[in-house]
Amino acid sequence: MSSLEYQPTVVDTIVIGGGAAGLTAATVIGRARRDVVVVDSGRPRNAPAAHMHGFLSRDGMAPAELLATGRAEAAHYGVQFVDSVVNSVRWRGAEAGFTVELDGGTALLADTILVSTGLHDELPELPGIRERWGADIFHCPYCHAYEVRDQPLGVLVSGNPAMSVHQALLLRQWTGDVVLFANGNELTDRQRRELAAREVVIDDGTVTSLAIAGDRLAGVELADGRSVPRAALVVAPRFVPHDALLTQLGCDVAPGGLVAVDAAGRTSVPGVWAAGNVVDPRAQVITAAGAGSAAAIAINGYLLDRDVERALSTAARHHDTHPPFDAATERRVHDAVGAESRHGL
Repeated sequence: MSSLEYQPTVVDTIVIGGGAAGLTAATVIGRARRDVVVVDSGRPRNAPAAHMHGFLSRDGMAPAELLATGRAEAAHYGVQFVDSVVNSVRWRGAEAGFTVELDGGTALLADTILVSTGLHDELPELPGIRERWGADIFHCPYCHAYEVRDQPLGVLVSGNPAMSVHQALLLRQWTGDVVLFANGNELTDRQRRELAAREVVIDDGTVTSLAIAGDRLAGVELADGRSVPRAALVVAPRFVPHDALLTQLGCDVAPGGLVAVDAAGRTSVPGVWAAGNVVDPRAQVITAAGAGSAAAIAINGYLLDRDVERALSTAARHHDTHPPFDAATERRVHDAVGAESRHGL
């Protein structure tokens, strides 16, 4: 259910996406006493994971618990929430801002937009991977490897051999038993030497499926009939940013294919920012939160400039409506005030 009914007034900022980046930004902007609305679809990227790590004071917390806590903190500063999907964002002009159209036809208005819609992981077509994703099949050793330390681990090459080789080399810091499943992909002589030097076993067989036992990964099945026991498997997915809203607005795209932003998340379109995995696929939760904070401060600075310009415009109109005294009038007022002072009035 939405906690905000449709309001035709223009708010300072609409944050699209209520993950770590979006909630952090909303909290910072809310603490700056701005009107903020967060629109969230309720489908976070890290939902399959049971816990997260590397976030100071939140190590081991469930992702859902972090989001619930973040919502409560943001709401404390007046941030409002709409549980919905954004279908489009339209720019209405320099003074009018943006229209954010939601599922069902509702529209919200804002002076600035922060897009923090994240991404989704496109996984290899292999039976069992999606079911175990975020549990004993993962892509980030920094996020999950400590929990499976000193166990037999595997790396499945999928699409980018260089990334998979890097993951295999990295995993040796957590265990002495790592197998790289090449799965029909070619490795360079240099890569094979590096893996051998780090005592990573290379299996050149074709992977056909995963062995699951008791709701846990038990091993990797190969086309030649072998089954290699593994407690966990690292897979590099293809990161697909949810950046359609940004590209529809005409935001510039960098050579690598991601929407271009500066250090504060500012896009090429005035009034539009982006933060988190939608523009930085490798960002961990704490990194996304930091990006959200930086974007929030930049957004408030942008709004402050708007406020100052509006105040100057108002002052100029007031000046034109109430021109300063001419010299004769000023002398009469001065004499009258002096007379009142001499008579004790």
